[in-house]
Amino acid sequence: MNTALADGLGTSLGAVAEAVSDAVVRPPEATQQALGYPSLFLLVVLGSLVPVVPTGALVSGAAVVALHQSLPVFALLTVFGIASFAAFLGDLGLYWLGKRGVGSKNGSRWLSTLRERAAPERLAQADRKLREHGVAVLVVSRLVPAGRIPVMLACLLARMRMREFARGDVLACLAWAAVYQLIGVAGGSLFPRPWEGVAAAVGLTLLLSALPALWRRVRSPRT
Repeated sequence: MNTALADGLGTSLGAVAEAVSDAVVRPPEATQQALGYPSLFLLVVLGSLVPVVPTGALVSGAAVVALHQSLPVFALLTVFGIASFAAFLGDLGLYWLGKRGVGSKNGSRWLSTLRERAAPERLAQADRKLREHGVAVLVVSRLVPAGRIPVMLACLLARMRMREFARGDVLACLAWAAVYQLIGVAGGSLFPRPWEGVAAAVGLTLLLSALPALWRRVRSPRT
């Protein structure tokens, strides 16, 4: 009888410990939404203004968390709307700051930062694509890692109007949010625990972002 009591007590303690662990690792949905959605919005806006934050990884991670909620379709649509709107606002803010630099005699810090982050050959390629395809190239630039800044700088140097840039950029941000959310959904579907899906989605996103730089580094000695 003592053995049965000890086994029952051990099982109960194990269940309590697992419940506490899940509560620590995975807070309630209300807490996730109250903290996660505003954080996602602010970080994507910041990442669009200062191109050092891995915004694609943020969207993929948020999609994994949304996939494991009680209403995943609603949560995924919310993540998609927040991510695309935040990216659009960040792009418009950066373009507006860049236009001020183009119109100023002394330039601006933001315009100088854009020039530093766009290699001359990438800028020349972006300028050629912009002249050939117009604002449609903005959609592709958002999907290609490190492709957004050269195309945006080409638009600035071509003195594209704000309204024309916004018309092409809104489609680019919608496509960008959809692609990175699909990466998160794929990663989250492969693993039962949210943190495992987040780790897989973020790792895949960072790998995709690093591939163009690795490819250019491999090719540079040959050329």
